[in-house]
Amino acid sequence: MDAPNRFGLTSIQWGIVVLTLITALIHIWLGIGFLDSGGVIFVLNGAGYLSLLFLLLAPIAPLARYRSLIRWALIAYTAITIFAWLLIPTAARTPLAFFDKAVEIALVVLLWLDGQRK
Repeated sequence: MDAPNRFGLTSIQWGIVVLTLITALIHIWLGIGFLDSGGVIFVLNGAGYLSLLFLLLAPIAPLARYRSLIRWALIAYTAITIFAWLLIPTAARTPLAFFDKAVEIALVVLLWLDGQRK
């Protein structure tokens, strides 16, 4: 059983936190690096990850009834990010990009697993 720890998060949820922070920070860092040529999209993508993570895990009672919907929104957001990278021919195919896609795929898996235990 994946019981919550003293912060009220399970190990799966901690994994979601870590993976979301990794991909958000990568996108923000990359976006800041080329703000003058479209990097703002990357910064906004990173901010979207952070916002959805907050909505998913923040201990705010009115959000509790929407957790499942928020989880699915984060899954969709992550999947759209992955597919956009695959479909945009000019997207970087660097080791960092492949690492980030692996992080995002793992994030989708953990989000799905977290939803299954509810």
